Amino acid sequence: MNTAQLWWLLRERSRGEKSAATRFTGTLAVIAFAATSAIALVVVGGLQAFVRRAADPSLALPQGMGGFYVVLAIIAVLLLVVPLSTLGAAAARLAMARRDERLAALRLAGATRFQVSWLTLADAGLQAGIGAVVGIAGYALLLPVLTFLSFEGRRLSVAELWVGVPSLMLTIAAVVVVALLSALASLQRVSITPLGVAAHASKPKLSVFRVAALVLAAGGAVLAFNLGGGVFGMAAILVTGGFVALGMAALNLIGPLVLQIVGRSTAALARRPATLLAGRRLAADPKAAWRSVGGVGLATFIAGVVSLVGMFSGVQSTDTGEQILFTDLVTGGLLTLVIAGALSAVSTGVMQAGRLIDQRQEYRNLVLAGADVAVLGRARLRETLIPLVAAVGTATLAMLAMMVPLLGTTAFTGATTVALYLGSVAGVSALVLLSAAATGVVARGLTADLGAGR
Repeated sequence: MNTAQLWWLLRERSRGEKSAATRFTGTLAVIAFAATSAIALVVVGGLQAFVRRAADPSLALPQGMGGFYVVLAIIAVLLLVVPLSTLGAAAARLAMARRDERLAALRLAGATRFQVSWLTLADAGLQAGIGAVVGIAGYALLLPVLTFLSFEGRRLSVAELWVGVPSLMLTIAAVVVVALLSALASLQRVSITPLGVAAHASKPKLSVFRVAALVLAAGGAVLAFNLGGGVFGMAAILVTGGFVALGMAALNLIGPLVLQIVGRSTAALARRPATLLAGRRLAADPKAAWRSVGGVGLATFIAGVVSLVGMFSGVQSTDTGEQILFTDLVTGGLLTLVIAGALSAVSTGVMQAGRLIDQRQEYRNLVLAGADVAVLGRARLRETLIPLVAAVGTATLAMLAMMVPLLGTTAFTGATTVALYLGSVAGVSALVLLSAAATGVVARGLTADLGAGR
């Protein structure tokens, strides 16, 4: 049997399977790729709109204001790049959720490395391509909604936000490349150590040196801010924003370490079976646990940075240009928060579902050993709530470590700023909990599978 026939046979068998893992994995991966593509296009379209306005001589903007808006838009994009890439990686990882074991079995059964490589890349590329096309359709549907937003004294237009056909094609290619790179990383495990994949080899412990990434990013931000001319230098603002984004990216290094510590502490102090099970799972695979709540951590970090626009809320100025700028700062900050919240909700839902699918064999073993399904459900809830609280706390401390050396503590003590931050975190957390609750469909499907013996 050649490789193409083997791929088609595997796809036909997957369509014929009735297990929840098979039904949901492909669908959720496509949804995640679609959300990544749609939001990425919206973000790029918004940046493009400000660039076009800055280059338009017919707009009566004060000198330098057009460029200042572009810098602010670039900083917003930098803040959103990390959650966007996180969601894209989550989509790619979910696309491979059921492939590792199946491909490892094929490898052990005698399939060549070329065959395994081809099967992996074909599956990943197909799902990513479908998701990207769906995402482009979603972007097109969002364009009329975005025209209700007003910046620089006038509403955005579809023509300003339209990225063009070449950018759409580039988006499809980029999404597929991300999926293929993730597939290659998974393939490296399968092709070299199929027995390790099949046996679920244990993961190494995490080092405290991960915190150094945040320290270096904070130091770079302070250095750029002070050497670049302070708040009056656009280049300094842009470079500082880049370091802040790097500090936010460091959360993905620090978060798993924090959850490893939290998981061990939870297991050690547990008084109920569900809590003990949740703690041990968190400690056993803190990276997977962080991926399931990393979105809310990133959104919390962004909420802390963007809440600073609360200082401009309600400010009145006799200068029309200044008043428009203050209003636009608040509007742009809230829009960034909404996008970050949507990304975190989708990312959490996708990763929670993927984690359930990855743990289906553990669920089977526990049920066969006599575990109560209700206890497993309570453990799953604790596996969401405990990391969620830890992610919010870790992100808040990381954000303060980045921003306080730049702006001082007084910037975060204003009533409006605090209220905006707390409200944003509460809203994002609520979205994430709703998204996690939606994965109950997957959990019920897996439970039904267990009852049927699949």
